[in-house]
Amino acid sequence: MGSSIVVEPIRIALGDHGATVGELHRRLAEAGEATISRTAESFDAETFKAVKRFQSSHGLEPDGVCDQATWTALVEAGFRLGDRLLYLRVPYQRGEDVFELQRQLGSLGFHKGRVDGILGPETAEAIQRLQLNAGLNCDGICGPDTVSVLSRIRPDGSHSMGMLLERERLKAGPTSLAEARIAICGEARWASLLNATARALRRKGATVAMLSDPNPAKLAAQANVFEANACIGVTLTSKPFCELNYFATQGFESEGGKRLASLFHDMLAETLGGVAITTTGVRVPLLRESRMPAVKCNLGPTNVVVERQGLLSRGITASLDCWMKNPY
Repeated sequence: MGSSIVVEPIRIALGDHGATVGELHRRLAEAGEATISRTAESFDAETFKAVKRFQSSHGLEPDGVCDQATWTALVEAGFRLGDRLLYLRVPYQRGEDVFELQRQLGSLGFHKGRVDGILGPETAEAIQRLQLNAGLNCDGICGPDTVSVLSRIRPDGSHSMGMLLERERLKAGPTSLAEARIAICGEARWASLLNATARALRRKGATVAMLSDPNPAKLAAQANVFEANACIGVTLTSKPFCELNYFATQGFESEGGKRLASLFHDMLAETLGGVAITTTGVRVPLLRESRMPAVKCNLGPTNVVVERQGLLSRGITASLDCWMKNPY
C-alpha cells in the first residue's frame, strides 16, 4: 500500500497534538512492536502493519490508520502499573496501568466497577479499601507500597466484581420497554433508519434519546447523563457484512452488551438473509465509556440495509424487548 494513502490521515489525526511519524514509531516500539525503528520518520508498509497489529490487540478497528482512538490507545499503552502514582484527579487518569490496577482490585473483590482503564471515583474508593485492609495509609493513592501489596496477593477468582455487579444492576432494572430508557447514537445521514427505530421503540412505551456527535466519547457521556438502560450505536457501511461490537477487555466483559449483541446477530441473520455477521468484544470509546450495556452496529451493505430498514427497525425493537426480559 502506498504511503500516500495512510500518511495524510495520520497527519490530520495527530496534527493537533504536534505528533510526528517518528513519535508514532517510538510509541509503537514501546508497545512491543519490535520490528519498528524508534527513529524512522517515514510511514511505510511495516508501520502500516504494526499499526494494524496494535489496533487488533487493543480492541480497535484494524484499518492501519492512526486515528484519534488509536493514538490515545498508544499513549495509554506506555504506562505499566508502578510507573506513576495513580489517584483521583480531573481529568481522570487513563492507561494500561489503570486497566491492570482495576483487574487486580476486581479479582480481589475491592473494585466494583467496570475494568475500563479510567481512574474515576469507584477505582479511587477501591484503592482505599485495599489500603485499609492492608494496613497502609488510606490516602487513595496507588504508589509503591500499594503496588507491592498487590504483587504479593494472589487473586482467587478470574472475574471482576464489576461483572457480578453488572448482573445485579440488570437484575434490578426494568423488565419491559415500557419502563426503559434507550439511547440511539448515529449520524444524521442515517436518520431514516434511526428515526424509524425510535418510533418503533416509542410505540412500545420506551423513552428514547437520539444522540449525534462525531466524538464517540461525548456520545457515551450523553448516554450516561440520560441514564440509559441500553445504548445502541448505528452506522451504515459499504462493506458486504455486518459487525456487532460490545465492551470487553482482559478481566472484564459486559454480559449485558454481549447478550444484546447476540440477539441482534440472530435478528440480522434473519432480516438480511445471506449477509455475513461478526460479533466481537472490543474496547472502542463508545463502548468503553458508556455506563450501561452498549452495542455498536456497523450494518452493511448499505443498499440492502436501506431497502430493509422497516424490517430492521422492528427487528431492533423486538430484540431490545426480548433483552429487557432476559438481559444476560
